[in-house]
Amino acid sequence: MDNVKALIEEQLAETGAPSLAVAVAKDGEIVWEEGFGWANREERIEATPHTMYSLASISKPITATGLMVLVERGLVDLDRPVNDYLEDAEIKAWIGSADDATVRRVANHSAGLPVHHHFFHEDESFARPSMAETIRRYGILVTPPGERHEYANLGYGILDQVIAQVSGKSYEDFMREEVFVPLNMPHASVGMAPDLAQHQAVRYGEDDRPIPFYDFDHRGASAVFCSAHDLVRFGMFHLKAHLSDQEPILTDEAIDEMHRPTVEIGKGAGYGIGWRIVEDNHGYRTVSHGGSMGGVRTELTLVPSERIAVAVLVNAASGLPPRVTMEILGALLPEYARKRAHKEPGQAPSKASSTPPAFEPAAELLGVWVGSVHTYNGAIPLTLEFHDDGDIHARLGEQLETLVNEPRFQDGALTGVLLGDIGTEDANRRSYHLHLNLHQRGDLLNGCITSKSLPSPRLGNALSYWAEVKRQGEST
Repeated sequence: MDNVKALIEEQLAETGAPSLAVAVAKDGEIVWEEGFGWANREERIEATPHTMYSLASISKPITATGLMVLVERGLVDLDRPVNDYLEDAEIKAWIGSADDATVRRVANHSAGLPVHHHFFHEDESFARPSMAETIRRYGILVTPPGERHEYANLGYGILDQVIAQVSGKSYEDFMREEVFVPLNMPHASVGMAPDLAQHQAVRYGEDDRPIPFYDFDHRGASAVFCSAHDLVRFGMFHLKAHLSDQEPILTDEAIDEMHRPTVEIGKGAGYGIGWRIVEDNHGYRTVSHGGSMGGVRTELTLVPSERIAVAVLVNAASGLPPRVTMEILGALLPEYARKRAHKEPGQAPSKASSTPPAFEPAAELLGVWVGSVHTYNGAIPLTLEFHDDGDIHARLGEQLETLVNEPRFQDGALTGVLLGDIGTEDANRRSYHLHLNLHQRGDLLNGCITSKSLPSPRLGNALSYWAEVKRQGEST
């Protein structure tokens, strides 16, 4: 691994990333783990394999493991409606049926939930709502369950609510008592437990300054902290290593079920229960998940046939984790390195132009479409008018008419960006633009409008609301 270590040290110096921690396991043993750089620059605390990093979306397979504990106990059925397990609030179907939004579909991101992320910094006055309140506001289906894959953080927030409702414990307590303790992961927690704070890797922003501590209303998707050492041991559990100091909280059959893709997410790739599966990753089937958000980039990759697990964690926005992971796999698997070198011989030539073609609306879009946007505060009238020259005029409520910028119509879906006030206190915490994602279904365009925060020192939010318009003059 000397070449990989040299690459890490070189890239930390070149990119200015504060630290990186790595752990590698093969054949049931940790063969390499090491920390590089500073977990906390201000206090000159070095990174180690036991430093606790924010995992971002690697929280999902960890939450999914907790969910499967309840499945194995017969308390949750993956193929029943998720609403069967939500007592305080239920998801609402604006299209399709909520009964088809099963636990499995929530777990594989095909239930019909929209894009969602919602951050709360500790030095702000905005309080994180209860999960029940978040579901009431944003637990909406904007495409029919099973129709498509749409990566949805809120889905894993809903699953953490399922865990709490079914177990009778808080999500945080359940994960500690039923996952972290029995798997012997002492440096893992949901959020940062006070007694573990001294092990925390500070999250650094693009300005190289510490980001004020933040939380989410989708904790099951994003809120786990863990060391590289404990994370690779979690990976070893999912490789069925049967370590003597880990309890068998899941059967091997349950692990296989988690690693079975049940929805396609790209050519040769699928998503199971909390895991991304690639059938041919340079000659090997890999089971993995990554994470990325403010001050975080993480990768956990398993190669089940070779009993390999690789965890790479960085406390900044950085491209290092996927690159380091590939270099480690290449060092361990010569065939992987050979096929990767053959497939990626060099930098692809740049395209002559990245400017998208001008939007030319199809005949079936021309004219006026009228409907509304539905938020938790009520409905707002919405009008879209498509012109021959490609302009789309939009009017939201009594606000000024505006143009839809960057319009595209592809695979039956209209996307674009416009100015407007969606009228909710959540969205208006930050400056934002409104992003359309509407699917044509005969004489209807429906889906969601998402308020996406503009770039700022604070982490941005993406909050989605049901929208539907009908072509004027068409029969009902």
